[in-house]
Amino acid sequence: MQALEQEIKELIISALSLEDVRPDDIDAAAPLFVEGLGLDSIDALELGVALQKRYAVAMSADGAENRKHFASVRTLAQFVAAARANPPQAR
Repeated sequence: MQALEQEIKELIISALSLEDVRPDDIDAAAPLFVEGLGLDSIDALELGVALQKRYAVAMSADGAENRKHFASVRTLAQFVAAARANPPQAR
């Protein structure tokens, strides 16, 4: 899981153009929004698109569910890992 957390940290930095932030600066358990990394709703949209492109994950329309997934790098890694383990069924 640590390798996936590291990948997500790097994705956050590149997708959001955080030039002064290194992966080691991001605490995997720290909040991504408000306190912690201090991201905002626009950052969430950009990060969501980047996650969809990189990991082919589907985001729920449920805002509460997304808030849970986007709470920290660790929760994002858990979401991506779960999505990989349970890919959507082909129709």
